[in-house]
Amino acid sequence: MITLDNIEVRFGDFTALHDINLHVKEGEFYTFLGPSGCGKTTTLRTITGFIEPTKGSVLMKDKDITNVPIEKRNIGIVFQSYALFPTMTVYDNIAFGLKIKKLKKEEIDKKVREIARKVDLSDEQLEKAVSQLSGGQQQRVAIARALVTNPSVICLDEPLSNLDAKLRVQLRNELKQMQKEFGITSIYVTHDQEEALTLSDTIAVFNKGRIEQIGSPNEIYNHSATEFVCNFIGDINRLSDETVKDMIAKGYTLDLAMHHYIRLERLHVNMEMHSEDVYTFEGKVEAMEYYGLYIKYTINTPTQTVKVIEKNDGSTPYSLGDTVKVSFHARNIMSYTPQEA
Repeated sequence: MITLDNIEVRFGDFTALHDINLHVKEGEFYTFLGPSGCGKTTTLRTITGFIEPTKGSVLMKDKDITNVPIEKRNIGIVFQSYALFPTMTVYDNIAFGLKIKKLKKEEIDKKVREIARKVDLSDEQLEKAVSQLSGGQQQRVAIARALVTNPSVICLDEPLSNLDAKLRVQLRNELKQMQKEFGITSIYVTHDQEEALTLSDTIAVFNKGRIEQIGSPNEIYNHSATEFVCNFIGDINRLSDETVKDMIAKGYTLDLAMHHYIRLERLHVNMEMHSEDVYTFEGKVEAMEYYGLYIKYTINTPTQTVKVIEKNDGSTPYSLGDTVKVSFHARNIMSYTPQEA
């Protein structure tokens, strides 16, 4: 559907994107994930036509659109700020692109009302000024305006970042449901790891203008290709040199020159684990965070401090100062050769 072939983007002497190669399949929810300034929005703007690459090609359905004007790419765009017209009605905001295309009034009305129903905007809300709506409702207007022209692709640049946490989760679920219903190819930009993992079919993790890894949420999380991805996706424990030395002394095959990590939920407290690759060490509960569905413990051991997530099964949580055993399967360790700065 969308292919980026060796894309490079420069701003003067600064190279914002280095050799970006990716392919977005038709109907896919594809997310660009990474910290601020990593190149994900620049990549999105290159796809939409706001930025012309210094090198490389942008293809849509195998057709080169690198030099095609923005308005002729048939790509819907939802901006972080929504970019709505605050003094215009919701109806007129949604109808704006259709009026530019010079559609008949009756056809515009039909399309606006159809898309409004699909994104849960009422006839009453259509008559209101955008400035009278809540943040969540404005986001729906922005999505409706992007979809009403029936684009081949919709690009969304951090569309939930201006909302509070609870509304963000609610609209995240709605957004995924809408994408499934419309079946539209979606390219989504976010710095929020949880958002990326829950929404995406495929994730491209960006860092300093390069792609570190492309894969499914499961691949990105459980089989992180690089140390950066491993650290950026979710919370994680890095095993100390002392822990690694102890494991090597007990017969585990680890390289002390590498960096070794294990995710919090892969560690277990006071659990009987019968397997040859299980490593166990003892420690004291130093801190506890109660989240309802799960409990996060900070446990101080002789070789390091680790964090552990335990599912809340209704039993009494461990108390501060309790001595516990922490166990994990060595096969769940992710190891990386240190990269030079």
